[in-house]
Amino acid sequence: MLPASNRLRRSDEFRRAVRHGRRAGRRSVVVHLLLQADPGAPARIGFVVNKAVGGAVQRNRVHRRLRAVMAAQLPGLPAGSLTVVRALPASAGATYDELAVDVAQGLRRVLEPR
Repeated sequence: MLPASNRLRRSDEFRRAVRHGRRAGRRSVVVHLLLQADPGAPARIGFVVNKAVGGAVQRNRVHRRLRAVMAAQLPGLPAGSLTVVRALPASAGATYDELAVDVAQGLRRVLEPR
């Protein structure tokens, strides 16, 4: 479970991370990461799981799995960063391990220096 201090809640923060952050797409997810100038703030994470993924049960399952995956990745994220993980329709059929690999590869790609 992600602590409340590490959750993205405001739509303008989601929008800023998606529009101005770095992006890496994988089979089941797209990872957006925006590095902030405030290194004292905690890293925050948000999720986008829309109806293209499936019905409510499938969307909730994908959301829970992604939250668990990102909770494990949280210590490796830069302080003050905004991360948005967007689930693609393929995530509905993906196992937890497949989601974990896709997220890890996406994060590695957006965190590597340009």
